[in-house]
Amino acid sequence: MQQPLDVFLLIGQSNMAGRGLMDEVALLADSRVSMFRDGNWQQAEEPLHTDKPERAGVGLASGFALELLRHAPDTPIGLVPCAVGGTPLSRWVPGMDLYETAVEVTKQALANGTLKGMLWHQGESDANDTDLAHSYSTRFQDMVRGFRTEFAAEAPVIAGELGTFLANEERPRPYVELINAQLRDLQGALPAYGFAASGGLTDLGDNVHFDAKSLREFGVRYAQQYLHLL
Repeated sequence: MQQPLDVFLLIGQSNMAGRGLMDEVALLADSRVSMFRDGNWQQAEEPLHTDKPERAGVGLASGFALELLRHAPDTPIGLVPCAVGGTPLSRWVPGMDLYETAVEVTKQALANGTLKGMLWHQGESDANDTDLAHSYSTRFQDMVRGFRTEFAAEAPVIAGELGTFLANEERPRPYVELINAQLRDLQGALPAYGFAASGGLTDLGDNVHFDAKSLREFGVRYAQQYLHLL
């Protein structure tokens, strides 16, 4: 019987799914890290997500898992990849398709583990609309409360800062900092919540997606926020 896993749900859009180039870093290869795919746990390998197979690559969750193992080497980790590139927060709130799918898949995964946390990176798709941007915090909190109710667990949530390089993208995203400010301000206001800063991290050349080395570091920052909450 496999040892029960510390399970983490991965949600959001492409920077959670991971678009880092696979030849930039040493790929995840650790028997203590599993991923839930096609209804089964298996050893994790990158890309963790298959939302867009032609673009899927290195993500931040691998760095997160490896950092946790550095602190607790005997505690196996299970990752539940549910992020989907290009998706708005509106599809992640209770009653909507990606929320409901994440609930269903995670409940299956919890047959051999305990939900220990949720990792979120999203906001790029909401950063070009004033109404979506200004209501981001309220809708995000609705999502978190929904997941915690579904899983009957006050599992910690770690959200990541949107990349400052988005300001250089051709597509206008005037509300990046507004969304970042709301995510930052939830520290201390939302129970069991942490915010991972993205300062100094770089994109892969498109002014949208973090590169692989930055995603490894970003995962460590997520882990540090998680461990601080414990």
